[in-house]
Amino acid sequence: MTVKNFEDLKIWQTAKQLTKQVYSVANAEKFHRDFSLVDQTRRAAVSVMANIAEGFERENNKEFIRYLYIAKGSCGELRSHVWIAEELTFLTAREGSMLRSEAAGLSIMIAKLIRYLRTSPIKGVKHKAS
Repeated sequence: MTVKNFEDLKIWQTAKQLTKQVYSVANAEKFHRDFSLVDQTRRAAVSVMANIAEGFERENNKEFIRYLYIAKGSCGELRSHVWIAEELTFLTAREGSMLRSEAAGLSIMIAKLIRYLRTSPIKGVKHKAS
């Protein structure tokens, strides 16, 4: 399958789904009252999908890899926010575990794409022969 748009990427689709889950649990009354933590948690989730998209649009592997590392870092940030939200009982143990698991799985997917891009003979649209 040829990937023509960032929306075609499984990692972007997974990041979008995770972001929707974060927004859903962040709407819970208890969690929603801590505006700062809710905002940071949502921003971390959105950052993952946004950096995947922005890196892809840069049209070369070096830049894409750079943005994928930022997205991967945001996965870690998200997991950290989820830990504290769970410990403050803003999230149930089940919700916290599910979100951390999804974020960790996405982080692994991003790492695998980074490894692939580093060894790929195709270096991006800008490097293709016309």
